[in-house]
Amino acid sequence: MQALLLWIGRLAGLIGVIVCAGASFVRLSGSWSIGSFQVGTMLQAGTAAMVLGCLAYCASLVERSKT
Repeated sequence: MQALLLWIGRLAGLIGVIVCAGASFVRLSGSWSIGSFQVGTMLQAGTAAMVLGCLAYCASLVERSKT
């Protein structure tokens, strides 16, 4: 379970960073939307993915045995 939580944390964090970076790049280039999604929505989705990654990583730390 600990390995699964660790990989979920890593993957969600990476996806969140990529989505936030993409939304920021599009916004800095002057657009307000990516396809049919607004940039703010993409930024919030990226932030949510990073929070999920942090929570999964924290849960994996708690699951570690003390031996």
